[in-house]
Amino acid sequence: MTVQQRYYLGAAAVILATFVGTVIAYPQLPSLVPLHWDVQGPLNSWGPKWSLFLYMPGLMVGILLMFVALPWLSPKRFEGNSFRPAYLYIMIVIVALLSYSQLLVLFSGLGMNMDVTRAIEGGICLLIALVGNVMGKVRRNFFVGIRTPWTLANEKVWDATHHFASKTMVVGGVLSMITVIAGTPFWFPLTAVLTSAFMPAIYSLIFYKDLERRGASSEAARPLLR
Repeated sequence: MTVQQRYYLGAAAVILATFVGTVIAYPQLPSLVPLHWDVQGPLNSWGPKWSLFLYMPGLMVGILLMFVALPWLSPKRFEGNSFRPAYLYIMIVIVALLSYSQLLVLFSGLGMNMDVTRAIEGGICLLIALVGNVMGKVRRNFFVGIRTPWTLANEKVWDATHHFASKTMVVGGVLSMITVIAGTPFWFPLTAVLTSAFMPAIYSLIFYKDLERRGASSEAARPLLR
C-alpha cells in the first residue's frame, strides 16, 4: 500500500467513524439539535437532527473528494507530486477538525454543557499550527499554500514565503490556542490567527520587490505554464 493510499484510507476511516458515531447518538438526540453558535458563544441556530448527517459527514466526504480531484485538475507538472505527503497531511488534518466539530455538536445535542464556540476556536488554532508545520514543504501550485501574485510569479518567492509562513503559522496557532485556554475575548485568538496568515502575504510582496530592485526577479522566476 502506498503512502497516498494510506492517507486516503485514513481520511475515509475518520469519516466512517464520524458517521457511525452520529448513528449511535441519533436515537438519544432531540428532534431539534443545536447547529451553530456565534463568535461570542451563544447558540443561534437549531435544525432537525437528520441534518447532522449532512452537516459534517457530507462536508468531510466533499473535502476528501476535492483533495482526490485537485491533482487531476492541476496542469501538468503542478499536480503536487513533489509535495504529496504534505498535501495529504493537510487533507487529513482538515478532515480530523471537521470530525472534532461534529463530535462537539453531538455532545451539545445530548445535553452536555460546554462552550462549543471556545472548543471550536481551539481546534482551529491547532489546525493552523499543524498546517504551518508542513507549509515549508509545499511547492508552487494553483490550489494549496500562500497564493499571492508574487509567489505564483516567482518560484524563489514562493519557497521563501512558505518557509516564513511555516514559522508564523506555528507561532500564531500556538499563541492563539494559549489565549483560548486562558479564556480571553474571541478577538484575541482571531487576531493571532489572522496575523499569522497575513504576514506571509506581505512578506511575499516585500521579498519580490527586493528581488525586482536587485534585478533578480526575472532570473529567479520560472513561468507557471510553458
